[in-house]
This record gives sequence, C-alpha cells and structure tokens, in this order.
Amino acid sequence: MALAAPYRRALIWIVASVAVAAAVCIAGWIYLDRNFESANRLESPRTVLLAPGSSVWQIAEALYAAGVLEDPNVFALGVWRSGRGGALKAGEYEFLPGVTPREAMEILLAGKGLDYRLTIPEGLTSAEIMRLLEGAEALNGDVTDMPREGALLPETYFYRRGDSRADMIHRMEAGMHSVMAELWPNRAEDLPFDTPEQALVLASIVEKETALAAERRHVAGVFVNRLRKKMRLQSDPTVIFAVTGGDMALGRPLSKADLAFDSPFNTYRHNGLPPRPIAHPGRSSLAAVLNPLDTEALYFVADGSGGHAFAATLAEHHKNVARWRKLRKENAAAKP
Repeated sequence: MALAAPYRRALIWIVASVAVAAAVCIAGWIYLDRNFESANRLESPRTVLLAPGSSVWQIAEALYAAGVLEDPNVFALGVWRSGRGGALKAGEYEFLPGVTPREAMEILLAGKGLDYRLTIPEGLTSAEIMRLLEGAEALNGDVTDMPREGALLPETYFYRRGDSRADMIHRMEAGMHSVMAELWPNRAEDLPFDTPEQALVLASIVEKETALAAERRHVAGVFVNRLRKKMRLQSDPTVIFAVTGGDMALGRPLSKADLAFDSPFNTYRHNGLPPRPIAHPGRSSLAAVLNPLDTEALYFVADGSGGHAFAATLAEHHKNVARWRKLRKENAAAKP
C-alpha cells in the first residue's frame, strides 16, 4: 500500500537527517582521528604547570594557551574517547616541538614531569649545602635544623617542582647511610678506628686534602699510618674548620696563630681524630679510608701540579716542602 504524500515526505526527511547526522559524525570522527595524531607547530619547547585537581577541559585549555595544542577540543575529546581522563597527572611538564595531542596525553598519563637537577659537590660543609638548597629552583619549604657534618651524601639529585628542601635532606641522609652500609663490612683489617662515624671523620679530612681521586687512597694511607703511630694528623683543613666553623671559606693562608688556635678540631694541637667530620665526604673518600693504600709514607705536601709529593721520612718531606716553596715563589714572581 503506497504511503500518502505527507508521510513519504516525512520519511524522506527522517532518512535524510539520519544520513546527514551520520555523515557529520563520520566526518567528526575522521577529523578527531587525524588531528589527534597531528604535530603542533611549536618552534621551541614549552613548560606548562598543571595544578592538582584540573579537569580534562582545564588541562586542554592550558595546553592550548601555551601553544602545545592546535585545538583543545581535539585533545579533550581524544582523552574522553580513551576513557583515561581521570588518570592524567598534575605537575610541571615540558613539551617539545612536534608533539601530538596523543603524545601529550601519554606524557600526562605517565607523569613524565619536568626534572630539576641539584649537584652537591664533594667536600662541602653543612652550611654550604644549605646555601645551595636555599638557592635551588622550584624547591619548597625551609630546613630549620642544620644537618650534621658528614651525614649527607654528595651526589647529583633530581627532583620535581614542589618537592621540599626537608625531603632533599632526607634523601641525602639516606644516600650516605646506604653507602656506608655497603662499604663498612668490606673494610680492611686492623684499621686505627672502630666505628663508621670515625671513618666519616677521616674521610672528610681526606676529601678536603685532595681533589684527585687517584690520590685519595694514598692520602688515607698516610693518615692511617700517623694514627697507628700516635702522630698528630696535622691537617690544614681541620684548622680551617676550627677557625671558621665550616660557615665560610677562610679566604687567606693559614697563619701561625691559626695553627695555635685551641680547638678539638685542630689536629696540630690535638692527637687523634677530630670529634666530628669537617665536611661531607663522597663515596670515593669513604672507600679510600676503609681500604687505604699500603704505604710507608707519613707526610705529603703540594707538588705544584695539583697533586702531592709523599715522603716516608721527615728529611725527605723537608726537601719536598723546600721544592714546593721555591715553585710557589717562582710562580708568584712570574705573575704580572
């Protein structure tokens, strides 16, 4: 039975509307697929800070405002289609030129935030490390208690914006504890100290005495020999620490008055090890004092090349000192 004309027109309109809607949906789906995989047109990396609790649309708008996205709707709909919108992680992110909306989504899903780097050089004092922490970009909070000398492991540390300075201190303490726990059981026999703390004290002195990794076991061997013979260590860095308290560099040569300064850290006046470390030693200095070089040397002095000349006798040492003083005098005279 043929439909009446009004019904035919209605049916045609419905079919046409459905067809148009289907075509629009298909076109939109194709547009979304194509653009969700399309690279942005950035010319340089962009850093974007996404606050905790941000919705997918807020994230899309932030990325669009930074130039990371060409169309925020493509990103938002693509994330919605993935079903993982709730898994996007807040934080600070760096997006490179050419990143696609899908890649941006994957970065946020993985939480691949921007890392900062803080390098703590070996041999710094607590006061010096605190100044580095205070000036470190993107860290939060204050450290109210000065860390104990020798308790922190010099290392390069990575962190994220918003991490706390107190947490960085805890990480450094955990690092030193871990290194000492690893090295202490493998120490040489018959060392002239009995505890990990005493090893830290000697390692801090070795650290301040030489910057050359190849010399550390030799320097450690000299100090171990002197401790065994009940000789004073006579280490200049211990005097500097006694005078400055580790708060700052001395900024001048040691004087006779400095060498006579009465402090338990002054190893020219007092036998044995100082009561505490004078700095934060690195792993290699700790390893050096726990397995020092087997040497006859009891003395060392700078040799003018950045290293030291070692001697087993006082007469030999005096010759090395005379050679060093002559070289230093010649270098001073050569300066304009």
